[in-house]
Amino acid sequence: YFERPTIQTQTMAKKSISKKRQRQQKEEEAQKVQKEEALKVQEEEEEAQTKKKVKDTEANVEETEEISEEEEEEDEGETNVEEDTDAEMVEAEDEVPEVTQDVEETEEAEETEPTPETSPIAPTLTPARPFTSDGKYRNKQRCLLLCSRGVTARYRHLLEDLRTFIPHNKRDSKLDPGEQGIGAAVNEIAQVKSCNSFLFVECRKRQDCYFTLGHTPRGPSARFLVNNVHTMDELRLTGNCMRGSRPVLNFDESFESVPHLRLLKELFIDVFGTPRGHPKSKPFVDRIMGFYYADKKIWVRNYQIIDQQAQNAKDAHAIKKQQEGANSAPDSIKGIETNLVEIGPRFVMTPIRIFAGSFGGQTLYLNDDYVS
Repeated sequence: YFERPTIQTQTMAKKSISKKRQRQQKEEEAQKVQKEEALKVQEEEEEAQTKKKVKDTEANVEETEEISEEEEEEDEGETNVEEDTDAEMVEAEDEVPEVTQDVEETEEAEETEPTPETSPIAPTLTPARPFTSDGKYRNKQRCLLLCSRGVTARYRHLLEDLRTFIPHNKRDSKLDPGEQGIGAAVNEIAQVKSCNSFLFVECRKRQDCYFTLGHTPRGPSARFLVNNVHTMDELRLTGNCMRGSRPVLNFDESFESVPHLRLLKELFIDVFGTPRGHPKSKPFVDRIMGFYYADKKIWVRNYQIIDQQAQNAKDAHAIKKQQEGANSAPDSIKGIETNLVEIGPRFVMTPIRIFAGSFGGQTLYLNDDYVS
């Protein structure tokens, strides 16, 4: 129950509205006056600055005129002095005696003496210092290991075995490149993971396996066909090594003589060689990874280094008898034998093509014997 507004309340409301409008008008007028005063002050300051600039320019012009007049007077005095000195020189030349032979000989000797600028400097060769490693993590290599979709179980287990033997790896999910292509996708993932090398496993028709490894993003890179794959679980070999240990990479003699194999050797060192001091690696060397070239294919094997010693008391007694007369003999005579036991995995790589870039570019090597 609300009462309707009366006539008095309406008149009061109108009066309050009119007062507000008057106040707003007064405030607007005061603001206009303040703006006009500020503009006047700015104009006066600008006029004063222009007057100062004009005065400074006039003073500079007067100074330059005075300096030019003084220079003209000095030039006139110098010309007079030069004329006097020329006359004196002519008179002195008539009175100068002939130059002796001794002076001429000394001048010739001075001309023939080599100056430090023209004299040849013999090259000084400093002997190379022996390399001593401090064991710190300086060679910061990171390798990206990933595969494409459609990879079979055998090649997926092979990739997992390689990840266990490459502690400096960075993993990623199965790659589905889409429209951008495999090369652009792998290079982008490597950039995000801060990797400078990669190993990409691709399977086609669920039969043929291909390896693409190299450097990113500028290359070079190489493509291989992989055959005769045997994983560690499948071989059931007796060899066993420490997880994350650094390998000794053993290369065949052909990796030093054949040009394209020399390039592949550098790629294998960066991908499979564990850098010293890596946080995930162990400071032990207890395995050998071998690369052998035969029938235009690269055979890859992985072995454990085992020092076989006496396993029972009888063998230990026999070793003691041998050591009595051969304390300074090598380990092979003392009864300690070093053997290699295969760990796995093993596979054979057939080089197809070597590119100058990552996943493309100029072809550096092409295997003519390869048939897809």
